[in-house]
Amino acid sequence: MMDNFKTKFKMFLDKIKKIKHFEIYLAVGLALVVGIIYFSLISSNKNTGASSSTNDDNISQEYSNSMEYVAFLENKLENVITKVKGAGDVEIAITLEKGFEYIYATEEEIKTTSNGSTITSQTIVMVDGQPLLLEEIYPIIKGIVVIASGADDTFVKMNILSIIQTVIEIDNSKINIISGK
Repeated sequence: MMDNFKTKFKMFLDKIKKIKHFEIYLAVGLALVVGIIYFSLISSNKNTGASSSTNDDNISQEYSNSMEYVAFLENKLENVITKVKGAGDVEIAITLEKGFEYIYATEEEIKTTSNGSTITSQTIVMVDGQPLLLEEIYPIIKGIVVIASGADDTFVKMNILSIIQTVIEIDNSKINIISGK
């Protein structure tokens, strides 16, 4: 049985050797396989980044700009609220009281001058040429306006309010839901 396998394998190799430019075909095939694997890994990394964007740490890394963060929240809320039965067309506007705030590690240096006075200076701690971030404070939302064509219905309006309070921890007084076209 083993001899039969060896002869068949030898015959297979002989057939491959008879193919003109076999090395070129082999190299192109290997390059295609490597390319497919590479691009599938890149696209899977992008997909996992997008799917984990609900994690607050990932959100802060992806949306460090306040305007990008607002656009992200508006889109997220619109996508959810448009699925509410009776909500209809939905548009959302979010305003911020203030944007992202960053707190960096600092070192305090106290120097005594020759006349006896002390000078205190603070410098930001750098690690590998980058400032050491201790804390990132998310933007404070000033208000949310929701325009929904189905907001005339009290039940729909209450559902929208509940969704906003669940997705974004914000007081009722900062949410305005009105009926649109």
